[in-house]
Amino acid sequence: MRSLNQVFMAAIVVTILSSQFAFGQQVASRRSSPKAAAACSAAWTGTVSYRRSQSQSETKTVERVSGRGQDTRSWEMKYDYNARVSVVESAERNGSSSGRATINHSFSSIEKVDAVEKNSCDRGKTWKDMRGTSTSKTTASASATESASISVGVNDDGSYAVSVGLPQIRGQVSGETTSSYSGQCTPKEGKTLTSPASETTIDGNSLTSDGSHRVDPNDPNRISGSYTLSLPGNVTETITWNLQKCGAPLRITDLRFEHMKFPNWDDWHEISEQAGTIDGNFVKIKATVLNASGESKSGTVRFKETYKGDKWDGARPDGPLSDAETSFRLDAGEEREVEMIWDSSGYSWYDDGRPRYLQRIKAELEEKGKKIDEMTKNIKVAPKPVVLVHGLWSNWKAWETWQNILTTSHSYDWKAFPVGEKPDKGIMNTGGSFLSTQPTNSIAENARELEKYIKYAQEDRNAWHVDIVAHSMGGLISRYYIAQIMDAQSPDGRPKVSRLIMLGTPNMGSPCADVMDLAFELTGNRVEAVRQLRQDHAAGFNRINTARKGVKFSALAGNPLPTMCKSVVWNDGVVSVPSAKWNVSDTAESKSLHTDLTGTADFSNFVKPRLAVGPKGDHNPAAPETPQAANLIEVDARTPLRSRSYGAATTWFAAYDPGVDPSVASGPFARSVDVAAKQTVEIEIPVAAASNFGVTFMADPSISVLLVDANGQVVGRDDSGSPGSRSWFRSIFYDKPISAATWKLRVENTGDREHRIVVTTWADATR
Repeated sequence: MRSLNQVFMAAIVVTILSSQFAFGQQVASRRSSPKAAAACSAAWTGTVSYRRSQSQSETKTVERVSGRGQDTRSWEMKYDYNARVSVVESAERNGSSSGRATINHSFSSIEKVDAVEKNSCDRGKTWKDMRGTSTSKTTASASATESASISVGVNDDGSYAVSVGLPQIRGQVSGETTSSYSGQCTPKEGKTLTSPASETTIDGNSLTSDGSHRVDPNDPNRISGSYTLSLPGNVTETITWNLQKCGAPLRITDLRFEHMKFPNWDDWHEISEQAGTIDGNFVKIKATVLNASGESKSGTVRFKETYKGDKWDGARPDGPLSDAETSFRLDAGEEREVEMIWDSSGYSWYDDGRPRYLQRIKAELEEKGKKIDEMTKNIKVAPKPVVLVHGLWSNWKAWETWQNILTTSHSYDWKAFPVGEKPDKGIMNTGGSFLSTQPTNSIAENARELEKYIKYAQEDRNAWHVDIVAHSMGGLISRYYIAQIMDAQSPDGRPKVSRLIMLGTPNMGSPCADVMDLAFELTGNRVEAVRQLRQDHAAGFNRINTARKGVKFSALAGNPLPTMCKSVVWNDGVVSVPSAKWNVSDTAESKSLHTDLTGTADFSNFVKPRLAVGPKGDHNPAAPETPQAANLIEVDARTPLRSRSYGAATTWFAAYDPGVDPSVASGPFARSVDVAAKQTVEIEIPVAAASNFGVTFMADPSISVLLVDANGQVVGRDDSGSPGSRSWFRSIFYDKPISAATWKLRVENTGDREHRIVVTTWADATR
């Protein structure tokens, strides 16, 4: 095993490898006002950055001499050396430059040995694994500010090379070795040995670009670029420069952006122009200011948003960002970062709903009230991720087209996260396929899965906030998550979920679930997904889940059908308009059926306008709202379901008994029938005198149903293939007084395989 000193010395060798390398590009745009070359000093001033990095790893397994075990050795080394050099005119004023470098160095080497060997403690009667593990770690660090040499050589043909030389600095080196054992015949205690920190020397570095860069003849007093070289041993060196002659002594040398790495508040990381940030994230804007003169200077930096170069709004004037002015004073040759925190909320959109692909941020530098320099840089702000929550008898594929919808509406950076698409991140169970009797998760259990998927979306996109779009029961799951699980607010004072958009959510339950739940029970089935949509279940849910924690609620109600189950009310085939709107102030109605509310039309008309909110929109948390008790349906949970009263009409159910003459049955019934492919069956229905009469059934869309009265007349129908056939709860309503008699339901299966129909009846519907 190599000693601590051997490991460290091996790493020091890395620091003295030679350096030559190539690659260059502009890093930012800025306006310049060069003076004639002859009218100023020939000294180059500005900034030069240097970085040298190396990482190596090795894993090797060898057999032990005994042949009864093996040793596995793993080694990893990381080395990072960074220097930023402020380049100013030398004190001699002879046209040469001098540099002041801020240097940071870090090194770590970790070697781990895992040994295992089979041995016997009872002279070969039994054998067992004996193990030992040792870990050796060496670390070194250093930071200093020292003088550095800088030179720029420009040839007659305009090519030039930039050179940097960095001095030795003093640092600290320390080490630690730990060991542990198990399975030995005589127990052996592990140990930890620490080498105290001691002073060491970190060698300097130097690098010269390859001379392939050329001066722009239209701007000969400014050069900027970058050069990179890869060397054996996975070593990379890079030098980056931004230099000028004849410029203002006080200038901006760099402009960059940082955001916090979710979920670690105040953990700032630089934003790459390719990746960008997410709408609603806080962004730290940093402008680096250099005083290249030989005396102290004061100035002011102002940050603005600029539209110059924008395709649509290039003529718009610059606009100052809030709290975006900072004054400073720099000593001779000093370089400093000036920063502000920018709230990016709304900056993925324009205020008229158009997508905004890039935001241009400008830093302006003023001295004595006069602008002397500026720099502009682009930052991409993508919309918040949209978490999509499916409803009853569904899964993530209900949202399969939504990534294309979001991409078309903005760009591929607007990401859809349908819960369950990646099962390892969270998957809900809302009843499987249509009419499935399999067990389902409770709303609370599904909300826990939603919680996991929201966290996944935030981590994947580095987003501090998300939006939720929920269909049907998914809205109840989302409401439970917000009320019971979600933190009251994020560290920035806003809720984690910015907006919840509910599409056809049964916030007050569904009267069809009331009648069908009992129908399932009477026919020997138990469909938990339907039970969770009953009005009494919704009433209990609404009493508990009232907190919205600043989340903005929006609700879309489908209204294509005029009646449903026990009431004459506009509905989408599953949920009535009042139930979908509930206690939500921001609502709208659609002609879509329940299962169609996730389509493109309702996205464009209802969903997108509520998500595509520009900078001037309202991005503050919603004011607290308290649901009105008058809208809740109160049901005593101790009352048997068979005799519960819902609103003005009380429905009494009697199980259908084939041994009883239907003509003498005392009330509505429930029946389940399997209908073979291409088969037609008739179901006799006993009816009592009533002011009106209805039949509700659940069946595949390929099932056609005719309601026939005692005289053989067809009084209602629901044909296969019609828009209403795709509803979960299909109803036929006869809105006339009836007398006691026996009616018939004629059921035709137009499909190619057997389907089940579950039927129940009701009367005296409320209006």
